[in-house]
Amino acid sequence: MTSEPVAGRPPTIRTVAARAGVSKSLVSLVLKNSPNVSESKRQAVLKAVAELGYRPDPVARSLAERRTRTVGVVIDDLSNPWYVALLDGLRPVLHRHGLRPLLADGHTEPDAVQALSDLRVDGLVLVGTPSPSAAEQVKALGDQIPTVVAGTREPRLSAVDVVANDDYRGAQLATSHLLELGHRRIAHIVGEGEVGRLRRVGYEAVMADAGLEPRCVTGDWTEATGHRVATGLLRSSDRATAIVAANDLSAIGVLAAADDLGLRVPEDLSVVGYDDTWFARLQRLSLTTIDSHITEVGEVAGRTLTARIDGERGTAGTRLLFPALVERSSTGPAPAD
Repeated sequence: MTSEPVAGRPPTIRTVAARAGVSKSLVSLVLKNSPNVSESKRQAVLKAVAELGYRPDPVARSLAERRTRTVGVVIDDLSNPWYVALLDGLRPVLHRHGLRPLLADGHTEPDAVQALSDLRVDGLVLVGTPSPSAAEQVKALGDQIPTVVAGTREPRLSAVDVVANDDYRGAQLATSHLLELGHRRIAHIVGEGEVGRLRRVGYEAVMADAGLEPRCVTGDWTEATGHRVATGLLRSSDRATAIVAANDLSAIGVLAAADDLGLRVPEDLSVVGYDDTWFARLQRLSLTTIDSHITEVGEVAGRTLTARIDGERGTAGTRLLFPALVERSSTGPAPAD
């Protein structure tokens, strides 16, 4: 048996084993970071790997383990910074478990879930509100692939794990903050899907408890719609003195509309966003918002998925992270009538 690779060919696991003076199976254990290897043997194998420049063959490894060590991540809107923050939490967890994310755009790729399934990913993460086609494809897969929904409660997928922020409570915190500042004419721009519904219900509950009429207008998660909807609200003769926006991007549109109409923030209008995205913290904006702990949502979703991939059984569950109000310069006392 030779310890040298054949000229012109990359080293193999057999070459590493021969150089280290151990069996091929022990090399495999070291590469899997198994604790059942003595430190001296581990160091001998790692030294041989470094000297030979050995790189494991991912295809051979997948065939042997019957795993691809990949996770499909379906994202509904690649332009929204909320998704970037969630991925910042998710990806390190996957990498620590030797898993690589494969990203797909659920908005432009209606067959994204099925396509990832065809690639034999070890698990799936649906980030944000799944499209109708994505939800149906997950249902059709049944329990074939461990799946986690991250960032929203999803009533259409009751058989999968969910990790999300408590959107209902977050909207309550935002609305209560404005009431404490003396505002009574508080409007809410309603976002889309289950997240939008939960935030609307939370806002309405606080308004009802205060004996006030809710002012809900249909919107989405974009700056453009926030600007358009807020312009209509702020031109009313009985205009709102405060707006709970659908999210931080929507709030940016509200701030732009206020500027167009010559309204000062927060002297004439208070604005609350949602998600505490990076731009909400910029000094120029200093946006009061709700911290949805979205990076932590990504971390918990990753841990939940890897546990399922590793064989954890049990009924699918929902984990909600408690939101927090982040008070900055875009809210202040209600203006005198």
